[in-house]
Amino acid sequence: MKTALRVSLILIIAIFSFINAAGQKPARRITISGYVTDETHASVANAIVMIDGKGTNFVTDSKGFYKVKVNNGTQKIGILTSTNGIMEEEINGRTRINFTFKGTVPAQVITNAKSDPGDDVVDVGYGKVRKRDLTTPVNKIDGSKSRYASYRTIYDMIRGEVPGVIVTGTKITIQGITSINLSTDPLFVVDGQVVTTIDDIQPYMVKSINILKGSSASIYGSRGANGVILINLKGAGDNQ
Repeated sequence: MKTALRVSLILIIAIFSFINAAGQKPARRITISGYVTDETHASVANAIVMIDGKGTNFVTDSKGFYKVKVNNGTQKIGILTSTNGIMEEEINGRTRINFTFKGTVPAQVITNAKSDPGDDVVDVGYGKVRKRDLTTPVNKIDGSKSRYASYRTIYDMIRGEVPGVIVTGTKITIQGITSINLSTDPLFVVDGQVVTTIDDIQPYMVKSINILKGSSASIYGSRGANGVILINLKGAGDNQ
């Protein structure tokens, strides 16, 4: 009799546990919105929305307005501009968070104009910005120059052509990078894809190389903490 009662109690507990689990709602997402302006109250358009330090595909509209859904456990929301860096705010349950950058923020406009070297277009992974608009240095190799093909390896090419980069064998360290992690290796992005090595890339294959650090690399989140090396390879239509 006691055994039957014990079994019945176990079944009842199991049934109630199942009902309770079935009735639970999935993790709630919250919508956060707001406006991004500078000290002159001018709207900041085309600024990238950051979630817990990682870049997203969301940007502010022409009025500086953004709207994004985040998981309930999200801690921070931020705004990244190519000229004034990043501003972050703790969410703390808020659904309306406005940002005001100090000083003025030049228009975040993508352009292909090349009236001077500062207008070189740099692909930073979430769109293209002018080289002059980046808040931290970006060193670039233009692989179309014939002398670059004379280098034996891509590491020799980077060592010989890019200032501010330390190359020892196949190890690359971007100067000015200090990391709390054991590794100081940069993030490698080849034709838009993150890779673990660039050993198989030959100098003659390279169309361009961009070196990013600081706020320019922060759109890759924690992965870009040690800097980012962006490599674009020549396609079939490019001059070899």
